[in-house]
Amino acid sequence: MRLLKVATCNLNQWAMDFDTNLKNIKESILRAKQAGAVIRLGPELEITGYGCEDHFLELDTVSHAWECLKDILLGDWTDSILCCFGMPVIKGSERYNCQIFCMNRKIIMIRPKMWLANDGNYRELRWFTTWKQQNQLVDFQLPRNISEAVLQEQVPFGYGFIQLLDTAVAAEVCEELFTPVPPHTELALNGVEVFMNASGSHHQLRKLDLRMRAFIGATHTRGGVYMYSNHQGCDGGRLYYDGCCCVVVNGDVVAQGSQFSLKDVEVAVAVVDLDAVSSLRGSISSFQEQASCKTKVASVKVPYKLCKSFNLQEAVSYPFQIKYHVPEEEIAYGPACWLWDYLRRSGASGFLLPLSGGADSSSVAAIVGCMCQLVAKEIANGEEQVKADAIRIGKYADGKFPTDSKEFAKRIFYTVFMGTENSSEATTSRAKVLADEIGAWHINLSIDSVISALLSLFQTLTGKCPRYKIDGGSNAENLGLQNIQARIRMVVAFMLASLMPWVHNKSGFYLVLGSSNVDEALRGYLTKYDCSSADINPIGSISKTDLRSFLRWAADHLGYPSLAEIEAAPPTAELEPIRSNYSQLDEVDMGMTYEELSVYGRLRKIFRCGPVSMFQNLCLKWGSKLTPAEIAEKVKHFFKYYSINRHKMTVLTPSYHAESYSPEDNRFDLRQFLYNSRWPFQFRRIDELVSEANGDKVPLADSSNLNAVPGSVDQVGGMGVAAAGSGNPSSGI
Repeated sequence: MRLLKVATCNLNQWAMDFDTNLKNIKESILRAKQAGAVIRLGPELEITGYGCEDHFLELDTVSHAWECLKDILLGDWTDSILCCFGMPVIKGSERYNCQIFCMNRKIIMIRPKMWLANDGNYRELRWFTTWKQQNQLVDFQLPRNISEAVLQEQVPFGYGFIQLLDTAVAAEVCEELFTPVPPHTELALNGVEVFMNASGSHHQLRKLDLRMRAFIGATHTRGGVYMYSNHQGCDGGRLYYDGCCCVVVNGDVVAQGSQFSLKDVEVAVAVVDLDAVSSLRGSISSFQEQASCKTKVASVKVPYKLCKSFNLQEAVSYPFQIKYHVPEEEIAYGPACWLWDYLRRSGASGFLLPLSGGADSSSVAAIVGCMCQLVAKEIANGEEQVKADAIRIGKYADGKFPTDSKEFAKRIFYTVFMGTENSSEATTSRAKVLADEIGAWHINLSIDSVISALLSLFQTLTGKCPRYKIDGGSNAENLGLQNIQARIRMVVAFMLASLMPWVHNKSGFYLVLGSSNVDEALRGYLTKYDCSSADINPIGSISKTDLRSFLRWAADHLGYPSLAEIEAAPPTAELEPIRSNYSQLDEVDMGMTYEELSVYGRLRKIFRCGPVSMFQNLCLKWGSKLTPAEIAEKVKHFFKYYSINRHKMTVLTPSYHAESYSPEDNRFDLRQFLYNSRWPFQFRRIDELVSEANGDKVPLADSSNLNAVPGSVDQVGGMGVAAAGSGNPSSGI
């Protein structure tokens, strides 16, 4: 046996906070060494933080990273342990995203990333270039201050691996694993047994399985030890990096860290038998044949042994079942951890939430309640950093600290119900009951007097008084009256957030939480600068369908039973008068259901459909129930209001990213915000297709059974990949 003890980690880094990042790195090395590990892997760009974005263009960022690395190398941190650190490096005129291998206070090799993530939320090509000189290592002249400190002039730089006396190790950086021809393929043929993947991978609902299957696939058919390290937490932006550091051996997971946590440092350690890798590779004839004619990859020889021989005192790590969270748990824990990071790093004293008693704002309230539960739990488990942050934020004194989540919520969480004459008793009551279940400080107020004052001002100015549609008013009057209520709520929310701490003799300010969901943003079903305008929004990239499932789950698992009643209530904005023959409903106002919105969203973003291709795919998906003419009207209705309201995305509150069809305009979904909302060319083409399809008739049989293979399970036939995928929440991952 060749026994190798390895350590990988989740680190909660903060972009540009070099002190915090260096502290976490050192703590992870210390824990790895205490566990007896001889290899330590950290996340991608861990020294600077992954989310520095355009700060990577500053020379200061690169020089500060070198200073931090020098600090590590001058201490005993790398003594007898091979460490891999992520940081930006400038070579000549190019800036690279690099992994730096260090051991015994020396730099062994610098490995630049060859394939950069540059889609979705990632823009690495904006800041870095790819290393294109494959299959060779070149000399890199170290910066003068580093060279003098570590007594090294030059180090190998490029694509290659480290050949030790008893094994070979190499880096495969994040995106490289997911390329058509990943580096680990030829590295394995060159005898590399340990692959070290430093990553900056963010959370998205239902995404973890894809990542884990990639690690398993990388080693299942070609053997190897795959180490994976990731950031964990909010490092300064919309993304939550969801950890899950792990070690995989020959396709079996033998170590796995948490996906969601309030901890700053988490280290996963595994003891692996490298002879198991050699044995598997030797048993695969095709592997042997391809290895015999491989393309040679450059290497750096290190005269050092890492492995130990068979020892009964050192048990080999055993395979276990991967830990996955259900989507409802992901919605609870991911945004809760993101909120905690934002709260403790922003300098705020708590959160304020306009709580309407509806599904969306109640979901946000439940997530804050979950955050408070996690804080109390981690303090009880002895997490000193969480305890220190909670004492500071909650203004505890005399040695006191949070022990009860409801008591902690009372200190840091305000909810406010801003009622009008259009509000119902049911929503008023539901908001109060939920706030009490969570422990929040709840305020119930009426804003009718403020609305009346504004309408009086308008009447004095114009001589006219607008009326609701139900009372005979025009659409313009009706919308204007609704928007007044919505925007007053935003102003009152920010006023309370800034002044309520003062009222209660506390220092600081509160962050206002938004509560619009991804479907409403896609449709534009929100008032610009209303309560959707907040400091941050934990559910802005979560669908209504997923939120309703979360509410049902949270009623039982978080201990907030009133959420069940809230979920069962029909969604309503309560901005129009309630009459015996009329009650405002969201889906009626929008002219489409939330389920339909999710389908439109996936087709538009994930499957890149314009109006015409969306119509064609929906004919295949809905053709057994709707005529082409009816489908055409639905598609036109969606694109009309999507394009009219696209401008609202330019001021959308920064939201936790969780959904692959998010319309967030900042970086994820880059499109114009001034459209010809009539879409004349596209809609004319749809009309032609309707005419050709004899549009008043239903042309298809039940598309769920069309072309089904006898005996098949969950067969979706007749509608193609895009149409079928438009109803799948896992599409686009």
